[in-house]
Amino acid sequence: MFSSLTGFEVAAALIVLTAVFCFLNVWIFKAQTTVALVAMGAVVAATIAVADMLTPQNHFIADLEDFLSRVDFRATVLNGMLSFLLFAGALHVDLSQIARVRWPVMVLSTLGVVTTMLIVGGGLFLVTGWLGIPVPLIYCLTFGALISPTDPVAVLAILKGKGLPLQVEATVAGESLFNDGVAIAAFTVLSAAAVNHHDISLFEAGELFLVEGGGGIALGLITGGIAFLAMHAIDDYRVELMISLALVMGGYALASRIGVSGPIAVATAGLIIGNHGVAHAMSDTVRDYLLKFWEVLDEILNSALFLLIGLFAIMLFHDVRLILVGLISIPIVLLARAISVGVPLPLWGKTLPFRTAFPILVWGGLRGGVSIALVLSLPETPMRDVLLGATYVVVLFSVLGQGGTLAALVRRLPG
Repeated sequence: MFSSLTGFEVAAALIVLTAVFCFLNVWIFKAQTTVALVAMGAVVAATIAVADMLTPQNHFIADLEDFLSRVDFRATVLNGMLSFLLFAGALHVDLSQIARVRWPVMVLSTLGVVTTMLIVGGGLFLVTGWLGIPVPLIYCLTFGALISPTDPVAVLAILKGKGLPLQVEATVAGESLFNDGVAIAAFTVLSAAAVNHHDISLFEAGELFLVEGGGGIALGLITGGIAFLAMHAIDDYRVELMISLALVMGGYALASRIGVSGPIAVATAGLIIGNHGVAHAMSDTVRDYLLKFWEVLDEILNSALFLLIGLFAIMLFHDVRLILVGLISIPIVLLARAISVGVPLPLWGKTLPFRTAFPILVWGGLRGGVSIALVLSLPETPMRDVLLGATYVVVLFSVLGQGGTLAALVRRLPG
């Protein structure tokens, strides 16, 4: 069944499923969009698994496994979807608000990511060893890096209109954007070392990190500046939409060619267009078209990623130990988040009241599309299966459990 599908048919199926679930959500369930999309992936995966159990002669899961094994997810996900997700997220970040909380954002998105990566990586190393499926430490640290990014779009959609201090919302948005870039750069270095079985020194890692990160920022400033000037010179929403697409795809491709971080370059360019471009280079009509276009594209790509990881997961969970790894990873990730946020947060007590900011930053640190994109980009190995299963369970809990209860938590916080 699945093995005979063409690329167009797969894309069509994803769009149809997304449209159906979004319609049902708006009409009946009225859940937050990200929560609904994750539920969609889980329902589709469960349906295929049940169908395979009831009609084993159809070999649904075997066909699915054969189909997925023929798709180059590194090219499709890491070099494709991720650039669009990061640009869409960056468009919604207000730099003027972030400037007021620049120190918390800087510390949480750098030292916080490193702290989370080390705690989660060390915890996964101990857990997998205890369960009898030992994973090398370098892969465990890779998981720590890929699970560190948080999703600002989903959190801000839940928090919108809840009367929170602007500094708290700005910290959530800024930290989520910048920890994406830091975590992706760390993931790139660690995954390369893991896949190539190459021990990398701290100096080499730092050098790669600086070259990729600094080069990505520089490229993003240049390409974003050129796109800004082009948009400023005209007033045509169709052309300006094409310029934004060219900026993302061309910038990412150029970054890959010259050896700098494409995700950081795209996110930097997104900040320029989302702030200076929206304020000074667009008419109201263009602004409305551009922001809505990227919002819809972001939801389509997220739905595709949530569905894909759900399809992968049903092939992995024949081993109950993989489910246990994922379940145990949930408290480890939450503990790492609590430590990485809770230790430095008292330094900014006047700007970010601990009793309000701490629960929002910890429980609102949702994992989403970026983590899924990164884990799917890993080459197919037994180690990837463990990381894939853990990522699926953590993201599922994060979006459904944390995202589904975050609004109720906010209502209980002190005013």
